Amino acid sequence: MSYAYFTSSPKHAIIGGRTILAGSGKSRLAALLVLAASAEFLLVAVAAYSAAALYHQLTFLGAPDAAKYIQESLLISAMQLLVSIGLRQYSRIQTQPRHVFLWSGASGVVFVFSFFVSTIFLLKVSEDYSRATVLAQAVTVLLTVLGTRAIWFSLLQHAIASGLIDARRVILIGDPGHCSRFSAQATASGIRTIHSFDLPTSRADCSVPPRPGAVQALPHARQLVADCRPLRADDIVILISESDVPAALALASALSELPVDVHVVPVGAIDLMAMSRITQFGNMVTMRIFQSPLTPFNRAIKRVFDVAAAIVGLIVICPFFVIIPLAIKLDSRGPVLFRQTRHGFNNEPIRVLKFRSMTVMEDGDNFRPVTRHDPRVTRLGRFMRHTNIDELPQLFNVLAGDMSLVGPRPHATSQNETFAELISSFSRRHNVKPGITGWAQVNGYRGETDTLEKMQRRVEHDLYYIDNWSFLLDLKIIVMTLFSRKLYWNAY
Repeated sequence: MSYAYFTSSPKHAIIGGRTILAGSGKSRLAALLVLAASAEFLLVAVAAYSAAALYHQLTFLGAPDAAKYIQESLLISAMQLLVSIGLRQYSRIQTQPRHVFLWSGASGVVFVFSFFVSTIFLLKVSEDYSRATVLAQAVTVLLTVLGTRAIWFSLLQHAIASGLIDARRVILIGDPGHCSRFSAQATASGIRTIHSFDLPTSRADCSVPPRPGAVQALPHARQLVADCRPLRADDIVILISESDVPAALALASALSELPVDVHVVPVGAIDLMAMSRITQFGNMVTMRIFQSPLTPFNRAIKRVFDVAAAIVGLIVICPFFVIIPLAIKLDSRGPVLFRQTRHGFNNEPIRVLKFRSMTVMEDGDNFRPVTRHDPRVTRLGRFMRHTNIDELPQLFNVLAGDMSLVGPRPHATSQNETFAELISSFSRRHNVKPGITGWAQVNGYRGETDTLEKMQRRVEHDLYYIDNWSFLLDLKIIVMTLFSRKLYWNAY
């Protein structure tokens, strides 16, 4: 049987036809994670004690009982470490995005202080602890954990990008071209391909599905197992086409002898598989390819925030609703507000409010996108569009429930119909409510979409937001909306 050799890193040597790792990126990863957990333990203890000391110094003009608060700080820090280890928060850092890693740390802090307060109350020792001190400690520890984890996550990504760390070592089995493409994608996540082999199907009897242990169906499978064993991989990935399924199942059975994770990936669906999850569905197990972006709880949280922020926003900017209408009337003829039909959640049409910034009020099939130096834009309208002031009335759309503060920007219906035929995933943008601002906008992808590539980039950012939604991401986008220069690129 012929073996196709492939490696994604120069840090390997071939000895006797076998690949030997020149370094141990996995051990460096383990060391980094231990160091990160240890640093968090120490910093949480220091933060808890410092908060108590500062509060007592400011309130009582003296230092607290050092012995008591040192013990308390170490206890809080130890509980935080146990929660992190017990929930495998650090061991999963390579398989989760930044906001999930930060959110898990914040959840751990809430659990630790809830448990701590409940314990001292049940043991009737709560009178020895100031409530304000405990609250100050909770806030300080929360900020410390978030800051520490954000720094460690960035360091880890840098170490992966520079090749210092391997999250996992993988052996690929399949067509060399497929292995090369899969390896390139895996490398971006710090997964290093240490060897690849051809799938042994040439003389396999695949006429019937293999029974467990039926390795004899693949004459070279046992030799392949023997060649994989000394490589000490973490994972073996079998890349298959539709006709390779029976042989891959037999090979997977043979590979079960090795202490590794064995994966089977259809080569034509790697991108789709990347979004899939194995999940429990009733009394069955299914592969969930897509899921609703927001759970009912997340939708409730987002809605409460939208309503509260919209009310506050309308109160703060209420002078604009007096000044701008007057300015519009003085600048050009026509109504102050402009309503345009756009697609909202679940592709349902909504009527979006804007301050009128043009001499025309095109809608539906008559819509024509605004271009640079467009003569239809009024003098005042050019200023309003550049500063996004014309979007302020959409706060009423938020209160009505048609829109959210943050989400993919809604397009005119004619634009949607055009691009939905050109970009296959375009309508996924409507799986959440459209927003006044969005991830694409704060990254500079707004304005004229005169090429398909521009719209594709916008859609890519919108889908990233949908697939990675979190409350912290919404807050980040709102802050970037207020301070990012990219938001005003291509605004005309």
